[in-house]
Amino acid sequence: MINLLFVCSRNQLRSPTAEAMWRRRPGFTALSAGTSPHARRPIGPADIRWADVIFVMEAKHQHRLQAAYSRLLEHKRLHCLDIPDDYRCMDPVLMDLLDIKVTAYLDQLPAKR
Repeated sequence: MINLLFVCSRNQLRSPTAEAMWRRRPGFTALSAGTSPHARRPIGPADIRWADVIFVMEAKHQHRLQAAYSRLLEHKRLHCLDIPDDYRCMDPVLMDLLDIKVTAYLDQLPAKR
């Protein structure tokens, strides 16, 4: 199983959508969290340690993670999806974007043994 962590600001729209999509797929487990202290589920060190791949929705999320967890991120795959906060939770357009961008990245990963 590959552990995928999806991160946005408040963990209300984009990252929960990604989590719901990817936790149903064979070979993956998924969680989501937010960088804001007011997030529905704020990110913590245990989330970073758990994840094999971390997907952030915007560059600002990547910068926040790097500022707060630089040591934990040293050997982690961290990828920015460049998906703006323009969508509702489970929006079909958002789901299509996530599917295309996440799948393209995961297809490049070496097979986990």
